[in-house]
Amino acid sequence: METETRQTADQQQASPISKLYLENTLLRVAGALFCHDPKRASARTGEIEVNASIAEKRIVIRPDPRLGQPGQLAHKIFVALLKKHSGYGRPVQADISFSKRELMRLIGRKEWGGRDSEQLSRALNEIHHTFVRSSFRTRDGKWAEHSFTIFPEIYLERAERATDPIEKCTVTLARPIIASLEDDHFTCLNHSLMQELGTIGQALYMRLFFHFANLFDGHHKNRLTFPKRYDDICREWLGGLKVRAHRSLVERDQLGPHLRELVREGFLASYAITKAKSGEGMILTFRPGTTFFADYDRFYRHRLQGDFQFQFHNDRRDVAEPLKVAYLFMEKRTGQKLTAIPYVSSKDVETAKQFLESVSFAEIGDFIQYGLAEARKTNFDVQTLGGLRQYLSGYVQARQSRSVDRATAERRRTEQGQEAARWAYDRFRSARVDDLWASLPANEREVIKALARAEAPARGRSAGPLAETMSQTLHRIACRRIAGERHADRVPSFQEWEAQLPPS
Repeated sequence: METETRQTADQQQASPISKLYLENTLLRVAGALFCHDPKRASARTGEIEVNASIAEKRIVIRPDPRLGQPGQLAHKIFVALLKKHSGYGRPVQADISFSKRELMRLIGRKEWGGRDSEQLSRALNEIHHTFVRSSFRTRDGKWAEHSFTIFPEIYLERAERATDPIEKCTVTLARPIIASLEDDHFTCLNHSLMQELGTIGQALYMRLFFHFANLFDGHHKNRLTFPKRYDDICREWLGGLKVRAHRSLVERDQLGPHLRELVREGFLASYAITKAKSGEGMILTFRPGTTFFADYDRFYRHRLQGDFQFQFHNDRRDVAEPLKVAYLFMEKRTGQKLTAIPYVSSKDVETAKQFLESVSFAEIGDFIQYGLAEARKTNFDVQTLGGLRQYLSGYVQARQSRSVDRATAERRRTEQGQEAARWAYDRFRSARVDDLWASLPANEREVIKALARAEAPARGRSAGPLAETMSQTLHRIACRRIAGERHADRVPSFQEWEAQLPPS
């Protein structure tokens, strides 16, 4: 069975293109990570292995035994988060922040209540508690492994109670993903097109675009095809989707509707489902359409660094940092680990914003520690972040005093260091000049001695043993000084000596 259609250039330009940057390891993980069968997702808790026979691409995924494999809602949220992250641009940020209004729009919800929030919370935790281990070869040819969770930290804000809807959220991406994005190991995708697709269609599109882009050499568009075993697609691209035995069922009820949608969008020119040559299983063969080639040119051939926009500052100031401050207060007040705290209140988040106007995010932990210590002095049991407000002015004054003390101490250390360096250089130079004097020819030493004696009258002459000893010492010093001046190229200056010192 084969279906083929083409999309005109006018149709391609009918809607604006929005880009999504997906890190390449994350792209491979996503295919096996998300189960697109809602009846099976929560029950699938076994370890998933991808590219088991390719050592440098092997990935192991271990879902949470209580939550099961992330499902279709988790996939929608995953795509929405990565789209938001794509807008941040460079430098690559670790945190992705959004409000409930943003998330409602991104995942297509018209209403937002407690049930929606709990579905969001569960979907995020399905990803958060899934463990990933990837194997790869480093640039110097050595084998390495990264073990991580995709979202290692999640911060939630609710109005007041645990049953209130989620107001804001910040999600942190794993460090290996950030490092890979910084090295430009990502695939650029058409998010505008993805919004027209269901989750299965999105998963198929992401993997097919990645493979088409790797295979395309810029020529012979009509020859470009990509074949893949149907059972491997179900396992590696669609998170363990049930493998159908008959081609008609695959075409009519399972993958066919999503593939036909990709054809209508112009991403695929055609697809074919045929029996495998071995006689067992089926092969799907895909041919890219005009939309793929247009996007390939737009995303890769004409890609400019300016495509990245730097939009993360507002999210960091208004959402991520206040949320983290409120969580940090709860952690320090209760002594519980961050992962044990389910949410923070909007009131505490608003207070955190106010504190951040006077105290930088880098030192907010010191302020919280200071405030809690001051409260304990009067047996005040602080329950909310607002309870520390009374200690803010005292902390700021103490900080200013500490700043002056630190500046004074730093200046003193600098002066002491400079003095010590001068003493060390003087000892070095004295030893070097002694070596120089010993190496000079006899006639040169006689010339220098004569010059030193010529200076002696200016110093005056005295009689007696002590005066004689002093005269000899001064004569020796004068000889060394004159030798150093006459052969300055053989005695490093202070700057030259300092530059040769090993870094401290």
